Amino acid sequence: MGYAGGEKKNPTYYDLGDHTETVQIDYDPSQVSYDDLLKVFWEGHNPNHNSWSRQYMNIVFYHNDEQKRLAEESLKAIERKTGKEVKTKVLPYTGFYVAEDYHQKHSLQRYPNIMAELKAIYPSFDDFLKSTAVTRVNGYLGGYGTCDGLKDEAFDLGLSAGSTETLSLVVCGNKAVVECPLPR
Repeated sequence: MGYAGGEKKNPTYYDLGDHTETVQIDYDPSQVSYDDLLKVFWEGHNPNHNSWSRQYMNIVFYHNDEQKRLAEESLKAIERKTGKEVKTKVLPYTGFYVAEDYHQKHSLQRYPNIMAELKAIYPSFDDFLKSTAVTRVNGYLGGYGTCDGLKDEAFDLGLSAGSTETLSLVVCGNKAVVECPLPR
């Protein structure tokens, strides 16, 4: 989580300037294409919704001419499909500022025991933020992921049996022992 798209140097939540709250995704194009990322992006919000402020603007940033072309083509495809003007902006990337600590891994913050356990594994805040395991746990706790998906990767997340059980109960519900037998 962070801020991008504006000119103000070192924005903060309470002094955002002309930036927008956003996320930055580092990806390996040999593993996932920019087109695939755009599909997830468009499916993840209502592109026909007019943002009520710059802070919460629907926006995709591009880093080069090819990304710009693909983003604009995908925007036009959405307009053709919906028959409505897309309000989401496609703008050049000009930099990204990481938001304050308290804005990071928001879903995980509601589970202080799991968060403390992961911070012990990743004591550097930068490593914590960039950890795939931390990001996956945060996603599961935020409602993104399935019981079967968790079952497949539970051992790879590095959590204790107690934290794994808590995560299992959140993701799989009260039937976790039957539907999602995770390590205890």
